[in-house]
Amino acid sequence: MEIVIASTNVHKIREFRSLLKTLKHFDVLSLLDFPSYTPLEETGSTFEEIVSSKAVHAAKALGKWVLADDSGLTVPALQGRPGIRSARYAGEHATDLENCKKLLSEMQSLQESGRFAYFECWIAIASPEGLQKVEKGVCEGMIIEQARGRHGFGYDTLFRKHEYSKTFAELDESIKNRISHRRKAFDKISLYLETLEENALLDRRV
Repeated sequence: MEIVIASTNVHKIREFRSLLKTLKHFDVLSLLDFPSYTPLEETGSTFEEIVSSKAVHAAKALGKWVLADDSGLTVPALQGRPGIRSARYAGEHATDLENCKKLLSEMQSLQESGRFAYFECWIAIASPEGLQKVEKGVCEGMIIEQARGRHGFGYDTLFRKHEYSKTFAELDESIKNRISHRRKAFDKISLYLETLEENALLDRRV
């Protein structure tokens, strides 16, 4: 059974491939396999709205099952910023480095509890017939004062999860994949994916 990861981000695709490897009967594709497809522009005001519309649009356009996610960093002391604009915080075409620099600049005067932050991830599954399932995962931690680490992407160099001494960018990828917000959302939606896989296998046998 084919399922398409609705992303062209190679880091995100690799992370999802790792999470999906336990589902041995899925043929995992991504939007890199469909260069002529034009993704839907993000217009929602919440992560849930954005991820749901992203999954439904791709599923209907490609005629395939699609897994879409949307995630971002929330800093309560910054009134919830960067939030849904996490990937474009410093501008529409900002790099990870530019986004991180802007965040550090805005948090310059914040100390201790003011540096509390959390990553939020929403995952949606859609078929060509429409939206099928949506789940959410959250990972809480702190924003450190100086970037550390060479792995990961986005704000990983600045985010240190509670009870860990390393940033996401310093952790081994296998550890990050086990504790991340994306993993928590995926764990919630995996039961649906397992049922989907079982039904696909039964259909083949009929």
